[in-house]
Amino acid sequence: MTQTRAASRHIVIGATLLLALIAAFLTPGRAAAASLQEVTGFGSNPGALRMFRYVPDGLPAGRPVVVALHGCTQNASGYGTGSGWLQLADRWGFSVVLPQQQTANSASSCFNWFQNGDLARGQGEAASVAQMVDRQLADTSGDASRVHVTGLSAGGGMAAVMMAAYPERFASGGIVAGLPYGCAQAAGSPWVCMYVGATQTAKQWGDRVRAARPGYAGPWPMLVAFQGTADHTVQPVNMTDLMRQWTEVHGADQVADVSDSVAGYPHQVFRDAGGRAVVETYSVTGMGHGQPVDPGSGSEQCGSAGAYVLDVNLCAAYRMGRAWGLG
Repeated sequence: MTQTRAASRHIVIGATLLLALIAAFLTPGRAAAASLQEVTGFGSNPGALRMFRYVPDGLPAGRPVVVALHGCTQNASGYGTGSGWLQLADRWGFSVVLPQQQTANSASSCFNWFQNGDLARGQGEAASVAQMVDRQLADTSGDASRVHVTGLSAGGGMAAVMMAAYPERFASGGIVAGLPYGCAQAAGSPWVCMYVGATQTAKQWGDRVRAARPGYAGPWPMLVAFQGTADHTVQPVNMTDLMRQWTEVHGADQVADVSDSVAGYPHQVFRDAGGRAVVETYSVTGMGHGQPVDPGSGSEQCGSAGAYVLDVNLCAAYRMGRAWGLG
């Protein structure tokens, strides 16, 4: 009799706990967190890319969109999480488009920032990413005036492509260990561009951007760039050339208006004649090739360390988002 009563008591307790768990999950506001989703049929997709996106639960209309392009050997999910962009999307309220390269296009899953057929407006991978932006704005009723593009390494090179070929679509860009637009053509090959750099004047760099969108008079995207000083895959001269390229496009000089440090790293701001910050650079002392992150729950922290995602106590995504007015 005692064993029967004990068994009945356990059954009642178990049933009560089960009902409590069911009630908790059915309670408004306790829905499961948003997850990364693949989107198909987003356009003609001439670059044969895949589209993933992250939309925080309950995101209202009229919110910004960030396009985040992964580096070589990475994928959309890993880069979105590792870089901190998905974390910030929840924190600040914006959606994220995460293009993903396919191995049929590149064995190392690199975006083809250097291929003539992929860096021109209306063609290849550049056109595919632009179609993703259009689809995301339509599906989320996003703010077309607050679309931003960023990327790491080859993804950074493709972010520069989008800024140059589709400048009217992007309010700003963020390039991490990336390349100036047209660098492979200026240097004669992508490898010379990456490992040595290209010899161009600021005007020559600017002319390459202007040639990507003939007749366009602005406004141009502002740029935030990050580069490790110990990066032997993409030489630091490429961030200098990015600065030269985009200050010249904005009609600004190449002399920093602000030179200070952030988290102990050299930081510069270049302003146009109206005093607007048009280029910011972060030189991450001693960092190799990768995306700077600062894992943790602090207000300025984001990201999680991994391959080519480096914990240097500075989260690049956070700094970009602040410069862009996202948070």
